[in-house]
Amino acid sequence: MKFTIRDTIPFPRERVYATQRDRLPELAAYLNDIKEIVVKEKKEDGHIVRFVNEWRAGGADIPALARSFIKPEMLKWLDHATWDANANTCEWRTELGFLPGAINARGKNQWKEDGNQTLVIIEGEITVDAKKIPGVPGLMAGKIGETIEKFVVNLIEPNLKKTNQGVTRFLKENS
Repeated sequence: MKFTIRDTIPFPRERVYATQRDRLPELAAYLNDIKEIVVKEKKEDGHIVRFVNEWRAGGADIPALARSFIKPEMLKWLDHATWDANANTCEWRTELGFLPGAINARGKNQWKEDGNQTLVIIEGEITVDAKKIPGVPGLMAGKIGETIEKFVVNLIEPNLKKTNQGVTRFLKENS
């Protein structure tokens, strides 16, 4: 399942990009469904910065069909992100805390100048291989996979949008 999000943040690209790259743990306070964001690893090589961040979600609604497989305490994920300051992009892949190996989420974010504001474009794709989910009956794998795929998109997509809204609030309060 592919998705694209386009948002405008009313601040210059350099500030928005640097805030999202370098101050992500502080942004957690501006995201309702996120308990915290912890930097697990950071490597810098010139204009390239690589992060591994752990996101810990709050109380998201888990669909009934997935409750036997997904527990609330499992709602955390690792965000592997490669930031390229020359291109104003971030390529990412998400390693979910639940159902490891069964869900693949990856994408690319771009920050573009739009007058005195920033256009943020997030393109991503999420795929679920329910056959890799322990306990899923073969006949149900397709339906359960679709349900979990929609759940993951519904979990990730709003958080990506809320991150942009959080950046706006953060920059307004810290200008």
